[in-house]
Amino acid sequence: MKKNKFLILLIFVAVIVAGGYYWFSLDSKGEKIPYSVFYEKVESHYIKSVTIDADKITFKDPVTNCTTYTDNPQSPVLQEYLMRNGVEVTVEKDFSEIIYLILDCIFYIFFFGIFIFAFRKFISPNTFKVVHKTGVKFDDVVGMESLKRDMTQVMKIMKNPGEYAKKGIRLPKGILLEGEPGNGKTLFAKAVAGEAKVNFIPAKATDFESMFMAIGPMKVKLLFKKARRQAPCIVFIDEFDGIGTRRNYSGTAIETENTRIVTALLNELDGFEPTKGVVVIAATNSIQALDPALIRPGRFDAKFSVPYPDEKARIELVKMYCKGKSVSSECTPEKLASLFNGFSCAKIESALNKASLLAGQQEKSHFDLTDVKQACNQL
Repeated sequence: MKKNKFLILLIFVAVIVAGGYYWFSLDSKGEKIPYSVFYEKVESHYIKSVTIDADKITFKDPVTNCTTYTDNPQSPVLQEYLMRNGVEVTVEKDFSEIIYLILDCIFYIFFFGIFIFAFRKFISPNTFKVVHKTGVKFDDVVGMESLKRDMTQVMKIMKNPGEYAKKGIRLPKGILLEGEPGNGKTLFAKAVAGEAKVNFIPAKATDFESMFMAIGPMKVKLLFKKARRQAPCIVFIDEFDGIGTRRNYSGTAIETENTRIVTALLNELDGFEPTKGVVVIAATNSIQALDPALIRPGRFDAKFSVPYPDEKARIELVKMYCKGKSVSSECTPEKLASLFNGFSCAKIESALNKASLLAGQQEKSHFDLTDVKQACNQL
């Protein structure tokens, strides 16, 4: 149906263009005279007005009142000559010029349409989704007990920033979580929002990357503008070292864009008011890679390390990840936890899943310690 409508519209436009071309290409009715005769009539002030188009000059004979025309010599001084002899001149655009004008208009409409489409795609108000309920609580996060205690006070301030401001206590603008990948930084940030019962806006470094210059800083402004409207709110930026790296003024396009993003982050953090109830939680693998201006006190006030799970946490993780899996009796949580010493949360889950796959390949009803050790070696 849509194709038929488009075809009808295309045919209609083609008919209009063809009709216009035919109309403008028709020779005017009337008598044609040599240009030399026309020139003499102009000199004798016989002609009062003419119409000049691409290939002819048309005028009305003042005696017979008939339309008369002659060839247009395309002289650059013709119009001036006619006007100096008291002739009123009307210049009509050639149909080809009209076609070129239409094509130019179509080009600019298409160009700006693409630009607007790209702009709306990269700077859409829906770029950063607001999660009103994360569905994650501290009970869903295994371990990190000291970190949970530290964040409890922050959550209290977030819920009642004005009350704590009267006591001279302000809400931290930013909190840095440093730790190896897979140790639960994202899950912990969601748990903080869930425990505090505040809005949660997740973002990652790649959200600020774009093929167009200056889009990254604009996305930073959009993110924080949305956070202020959704306060109390937690803004979580994952892979923070991907956009917050030390500024380099080498002049390359990539470094220039990174510098602009860092500067935009600095401006937004400085624009926070302690009573607005907005906190930025950023996850990074290395604080040393971040720009010093970002992590100074007054911007990211609190810095916490998210370590590998200890033995107690590993036991709880094994119990959680083994739910729904067929496990040999020799694979006690304590034995598995000792095998997973130095593993991240994600690596423990991956090892147990790999062990199940290995057991399935051997058509065993459950995986044993041999499968787990083999899985660990393959990770």
